[in-house]
Amino acid sequence: MKYMMLVCTDTQPDRNPDAAPDIEKWVAERDANGQRLTGSRFAPPSAATTVRVRDGELLLSDGPFAETKEVIVGFDLLECADLDEAVEVARAHPMAYAGRIELRPLVED
Repeated sequence: MKYMMLVCTDTQPDRNPDAAPDIEKWVAERDANGQRLTGSRFAPPSAATTVRVRDGELLLSDGPFAETKEVIVGFDLLECADLDEAVEVARAHPMAYAGRIELRPLVED
């Protein structure tokens, strides 16, 4: 089963970087065992463009649409047997120690 793992942080994170695992090691291990299919960091929210269409008119906005304290900083696409395995992958990610991880199953037709 595929899961989108959204990697989030707070704009003012409360973290202990010494407790978090090394991200390069996490990526290498998940890539090697086939659990991580792809992933990337995102540019900062200030680089975002919001696209909306209302009454047939294209509306573009610079920056994120929503004002939040939480920022999505990256993603990883996971291939796991089930949610339990995806949770184990997510709990080992460094941002689980410094922010939060959101797992969403992909709908596959």
